[in-house]
Amino acid sequence: YLGLHHPRIRGERYDEFLDEFIEAAQAVFPQAVLQFEDFGNANAFRLLEAYKSKICCFNDDIQGTAAVALAGLLSAMNLTGGSLRDQRVLFFGAGEAGIGIANLIVSALVKEGLDEAQARQCCWFVDSRGLVVSGRKNLAEHKLPYAHESEPVAELASAVQQIRPTALIGVSGQRGAFTKSVLEIMAHCNYRPIIFPLSNPTSNSECTAEEAYSWTGGKAVFASGSPFDPVTVQGKTFLPAQSNNVYIFPGVGLGAVICGARQITDAMFLAAAKVLSRHVSEADYEQGCIYPSFARIREVSCDIACAVAEYAYEQGLASTERPDDLSAAIQGYMYNPTYPEYI
Repeated sequence: YLGLHHPRIRGERYDEFLDEFIEAAQAVFPQAVLQFEDFGNANAFRLLEAYKSKICCFNDDIQGTAAVALAGLLSAMNLTGGSLRDQRVLFFGAGEAGIGIANLIVSALVKEGLDEAQARQCCWFVDSRGLVVSGRKNLAEHKLPYAHESEPVAELASAVQQIRPTALIGVSGQRGAFTKSVLEIMAHCNYRPIIFPLSNPTSNSECTAEEAYSWTGGKAVFASGSPFDPVTVQGKTFLPAQSNNVYIFPGVGLGAVICGARQITDAMFLAAAKVLSRHVSEADYEQGCIYPSFARIREVSCDIACAVAEYAYEQGLASTERPDDLSAAIQGYMYNPTYPEYI
């Protein structure tokens, strides 16, 4: 590390520095999109809340992760049946990624007609102290909206048995947290359990693809934060999907730049999630894969950018004139890494 050797600045001086940087960046690059990346829980939520209505910014760990995970849920339901309001999602880990996913699920359910309290009942959390319930004391502020009435339990397996979720999402960074007993309970509760161990790198994944498919008898609808090789169980080969933010943030950023967005809203990430889920093909589903191939990332990013920019124009959040052919304008703006051949 080549910087100054002293403890990291916190508190008032930290906030003053961020304010100064953001003010300077806005002055020098007034059309820039600011992405908050790898901020810890103590700062991520409050900084996003402080700046999201003032400048064009987003937090990829909160909002990008949320959009790609929601897209996975929407795609998974094409294999499991049912609608989003039928889901009961249990998160293992209650940090910025998990809360961000839950918040976007709530936004999607409210758009479908549920009130906010009803929508939040679809999302449950297990943290280091067990199931997050309303009777627990000293809960962090970001967990309070998801502290529901229920009996407290300390172990994940007990929480799965009690809540009987349709989907289990790991955002804990704890390798092996989705044990054989946890996944067997999920398979017992659901004909097609949705299993998303999203922690990365691979060494932190809550379970492997092979464990998820083997311990559910090939019933799991699986996506992970880390890449896994194909798995064959009971004669069927599954192609594990990777829930990667690269599906989301390039398109969101591109759409915001194209239209000169004054701010980036949660509704834009909801639109991005819906676009991504629509790009999953029948061939993908046949292999148990709930995301499109990364080979199609430019096509996906272009369509997401279109959806984000279109929303900004509709809501009066854009500062540029809408092109006659928005898709063509976005494709023309995208960098194409091809070079002439020289002999």
